[in-house]
Amino acid sequence: MNYTDVKRGLPQRDSKVIAVINQKGGVGKSTTVVNLAACLAEGKKKVLVIDFDPQGNATSGFGVEKEELEHDIYDVILHDVPIEDVIRETCAKGVFIAPATIQLATAEIELVAEMSRESILKESVEKIKDEFDYVFIDCPPSLGLLTINALVAADSLIIPIQCEYYALEGVAKLLESMQMVKRRMNPNLEIFGVVMTMFDSRTTLSKQVVDEVQEYFGKKMFKSIIPRNVKLSEAPSHGLPISLYARMSKGALAYQKLAREVVARG
Repeated sequence: MNYTDVKRGLPQRDSKVIAVINQKGGVGKSTTVVNLAACLAEGKKKVLVIDFDPQGNATSGFGVEKEELEHDIYDVILHDVPIEDVIRETCAKGVFIAPATIQLATAEIELVAEMSRESILKESVEKIKDEFDYVFIDCPPSLGLLTINALVAADSLIIPIQCEYYALEGVAKLLESMQMVKRRMNPNLEIFGVVMTMFDSRTTLSKQVVDEVQEYFGKKMFKSIIPRNVKLSEAPSHGLPISLYARMSKGALAYQKLAREVVARG
């Protein structure tokens, strides 16, 4: 069911638009978006996920069949399709998604010729954000035009960092891009929080990486740490967030704790 079929009667909300970003791949961006959104919705929050990664992992993570989509976020930013016509319900009550398919991969090239190309996503998000408590933008693992659009559209960032060697590699470049966007296009952009993912309590390395990131980011780092967890890895193949797939697993409990921290930060 499309969002236009169910949005009537929803109150306006004090929305937060958060880009989940790290230009490194495989650090848990989509996993964090899907599972944090589902846990927040269980706490009676209305959540929109904008899948802005051509891999479409957040779309798949909610069990959305990409082949059945008439339109996706690509059509919103390049074909003037209203975002309301793309948003749809997910398997998690209270979570909606603007899905992505592989055709979004061509958007980096096509956006170059567009007017105000850095703010196209922002224009769409502004139209609907007040209907949600949280809007999460799942960013691609790059610092191209799609990511710049996400930085311009967002109020703040959540940065997932994997508990592995070279964890902070590239983070300085990401922060440079953030500061550039902040200076030129989005003066209110801030870091909402940094979340450590794929933590293995059996290894000294994981603990050392947590300490290193804590020293670098200080209070911006969430206390909640997401562990390596088999159930977290399995859930996307079933098209379910962890809270619906294995509610009492360590991964589910970690994301529930993270959701409480997110709400507490305001």
